Amino acid sequence: MGGTMTLEPVAESRCFEGRVARYRHRSEVLDCEMTSGIYLPPQAERRPVPVLYWLSGLTCTDENFMHKAGAQRVAAELGMAIVCPDTSPRGTDLPGEHESYDLGSGAGFYVNATQAPWSAHYRMYDYVVEELPAVVESRLPIGPARAISGHSMGGHGALICALREPRRYLSVSAFSPVVNPTEVPWGQKAFSHYLGDDPADWREWDACALIRERGSALPLRVEQGEADGFLGEQLQPERLAEACREAGVTLDLRERPGYDHSYYFIATFIDHHLRYHARALGIG
Repeated sequence: MGGTMTLEPVAESRCFEGRVARYRHRSEVLDCEMTSGIYLPPQAERRPVPVLYWLSGLTCTDENFMHKAGAQRVAAELGMAIVCPDTSPRGTDLPGEHESYDLGSGAGFYVNATQAPWSAHYRMYDYVVEELPAVVESRLPIGPARAISGHSMGGHGALICALREPRRYLSVSAFSPVVNPTEVPWGQKAFSHYLGDDPADWREWDACALIRERGSALPLRVEQGEADGFLGEQLQPERLAEACREAGVTLDLRERPGYDHSYYFIATFIDHHLRYHARALGIG
C-alpha cells in the first residue's frame, strides 16, 4: 500500500529550525484527495526521526493541531515528527455528508464503514493505521518508531488504533477521549450510520469493549478537564477506568480541575504528552 503514491507539498513554513508542512496525496483507501499536516524537527535533516500520529476531533481538519496546540517547540527539542491527518474523507459529497457536525465531513470517527454510501470512502481506520504511515514513512525522513495520540473523537481514534494494533505503536495517550462510543450519543449516531443497526458490530470500535475483551499491553494515559462541557454525556472517563481495573490494564487518568474541552486545555498539557511519548520512542 502506498507504493506508487506521491506526496504533493501544499505549504511549508520554518518553525523552531524544523518545518511545518502540508502535503496532499491521492488516497486509494478513501478514494479521494487527502491533506495532512506534518511537523519535521531539525534532526530530520540528518536522519529519520520517530513520529507521533495525532488524531483530531469533530469538525477539525489537518490544520487545527498545528495551529493551536503549540507542540512544535518541544517536538523540535526532542527530535519528534508529528503527523496530523484530516478527520474524514473530503470532496466525496455523499448524501447527508455535510448536514451535521457529528456525522460525515469532519466526523469520520476513525472506523471502517460497512454501510452504503459511507463504505465507499469512510475507511479512516485503514487510512490512519496503514495507508498514511506507508506513504509518509517511505517519502519523508520519518522512521518506523510510532506513538499515537488525539483529542475527543481523535482520542477515541488513538485508543482504538493502539488497542487493535498494539505492535504498531510504542505508546498511546488521549485528551478528552470518547471512551465508550457505543453508549453515548456521538458514537451511537455515527456507528449506526457507518456500521449498521446492530450494536454487536460496534464493539470492535469501542475502547472500553476492546479492553474488556483483549486487554492492553500498552499503558494508557488520558488527560481530562473537569470543566469539560461534554464530560457527563459524551466522554465519561470513569467507564474507561472501570474497564481498565477489571482487565488489569494500566491507566494514568489525569483529571484537571477547571479545564474544558478546548485547545487551551491541549496547549497546557501537550508538552507532558510529548515527553511521555518521547520516553517510549527512545528519545526522551
